[in-house]
Amino acid sequence: MRRVTRNVVVAIALVVVALLALGALPSYLGSGDPYYLTVEPIETNGTAADVNNVSDRRYPYLIGAIESDDGRSKGYQTGPYGVKEWFTHTPFDEVDALTQQVPGAATEGGVRVRRDGEVYHAEVVRP
Repeated sequence: MRRVTRNVVVAIALVVVALLALGALPSYLGSGDPYYLTVEPIETNGTAADVNNVSDRRYPYLIGAIESDDGRSKGYQTGPYGVKEWFTHTPFDEVDALTQQVPGAATEGGVRVRRDGEVYHAEVVRP
């Protein structure tokens, strides 16, 4: 193998390893107090996003909060310099996605959702 070809192959391998590390590493990064997606049952006739058929793979924080005993999802810690948010799924992403899908369900601090006949107010909080 020629020297130039070997250097190109090594450079490509290093880039691939770096990209794989960037994909796995951010989930382990975290600093500060965690954020939680909380849901609390409310009574309203207002518009609410229907989340009966959503997957816990698409909305893990929302479904985790609805199915938990205390109405709170698992914690999410932000990464240093905002790098983690570029590569990982956040509870903020879930609230933003639901407010974009159903703009009428948006509230000042979150979004109204409907699941199994129950209406919840979901918002991201930092205790």
